[in-house]
Amino acid sequence: MNVTESAISLNVPDIAASAAFVRKHFGFVAEMDLPEVVSLRREDVGFSLIFLPTGLKTFKPAEAAGSAGMGLLVAFVVDDIDAEYARLRAEGVQIVTPMETEEWGERYFQMRDPNGVIYQLVQWVTSPPAP
Repeated sequence: MNVTESAISLNVPDIAASAAFVRKHFGFVAEMDLPEVVSLRREDVGFSLIFLPTGLKTFKPAEAAGSAGMGLLVAFVVDDIDAEYARLRAEGVQIVTPMETEEWGERYFQMRDPNGVIYQLVQWVTSPPAP
């Protein structure tokens, strides 16, 4: 298999609100910005983040077209977790899990966008365990 691109699509009630959050706080830019779909990208992330309205009739399978959120976590690994934490707090982002460090070396915090999607920024403070 040769994967040429990748994307994560999230169904949310207000696509403009989630798209604005990701643009403002994570520096994504629009590839497509329509009332029924917003596709955002950062070249250094390696995938597009797409927002679709909840209940979109073209979403298949229909029973999976509910709102994003339950158990979903969008995570980004960063170089300076403490600087990002300070920056996002200063920007008024709703932090739902303050800074924590797991015993396996993952230092992280989590925030929520206007539609309830949880984003996590992570920095490895020790090497992750081997698989």
